[in-house]
Amino acid sequence: MNYTVIKKLPPIEALMEAFPLSAAAQQKIEQDRQEVKAILEGADPRLLMIVGPCSAWPKQAVFDYAEKLLQLNDKVQHALKLVMRVYIQKPRTTKGWTGPVNQPDPFSPPDIEAGARYTREMMVKVIEMGLPIADEALFTHNAKGFLELLSWVAIGARSAEDQEHRIFASSIGCPVGLKNPTHGSLGIGVNSVVAAQYSHVAVFDGYEVKTHGNAHAHLVLRGSNNEPNYSMAHLEDVKHEMDKHQITHPSVIIDASHDNCVRHGKKDPQLQPAIVLEILENLKKRPDLKNLVKGFMVESFLKPGRQEVDVENPMAVDLSGLSITDPCLGWEQTEEFLLRLAGERS
Repeated sequence: MNYTVIKKLPPIEALMEAFPLSAAAQQKIEQDRQEVKAILEGADPRLLMIVGPCSAWPKQAVFDYAEKLLQLNDKVQHALKLVMRVYIQKPRTTKGWTGPVNQPDPFSPPDIEAGARYTREMMVKVIEMGLPIADEALFTHNAKGFLELLSWVAIGARSAEDQEHRIFASSIGCPVGLKNPTHGSLGIGVNSVVAAQYSHVAVFDGYEVKTHGNAHAHLVLRGSNNEPNYSMAHLEDVKHEMDKHQITHPSVIIDASHDNCVRHGKKDPQLQPAIVLEILENLKKRPDLKNLVKGFMVESFLKPGRQEVDVENPMAVDLSGLSITDPCLGWEQTEEFLLRLAGERS
């Protein structure tokens, strides 16, 4: 094999014992999962809003954001189901920082053991504060120790065509959103949902197992090729594909970031609220599509925009809630937007 062993990692059970969930938090996660499922089934009319930083780093800024979101939740929970993005894994097509779970300090070499402790502790604390959390399942091999914490899981655009990720989605009890691929095929995006809802035979932890299929697997539209894909025409195509495949609980979450907020070749996170409001306004005229869209994803942090990280100058990085990956909506804009959205849904 073409690798060098760095060190033997401790068993994941040791990590879970070091940062355990309280019984109340375990019950809250199960309740949050059931509420998300009810939205996807159409039994709960609220919008599912998956909101938070592009990358959950640094830890204190994540906690500060969570405090604000928790206070806001009291004002909007009648109309919106808020799930906080606590994304600890970041995909890159070539190279780069893969998130705090692998490299908790972007200015130091990767350290997976330290990253696992850093991120497990962070996620547990946010949950114990009272918020449901979401993450992207990039590295399925280290899902144990994190999956139990999540109320919603994403399979990213670069992973959704991968059969291992599709089988992984089929095996979990948590609602899972599979993004359309970066090349944009909506048919292939729906195929990922079909695969995730289907039962498979696979190898997990040295056992031959049969997955049960995930009835709450759904599609996430994130745009493609620097163009949005949330128009009514796109949703018509998605509905056609889902009807053709007889998808259980046909549902779409629209990611207002990524390629859906690209304008003139540049990503503009400030457009996210307008995108969501535009879609909801258009859906009023399309009752045949209205029930398909169950919610939205918004990238948001304490400060608007993003920053470059100079690994040679760690003192220059802003640690107070400015993204080091994709640009985000700032907190003030986020709060104003969610309050308006909840008011219009009341």
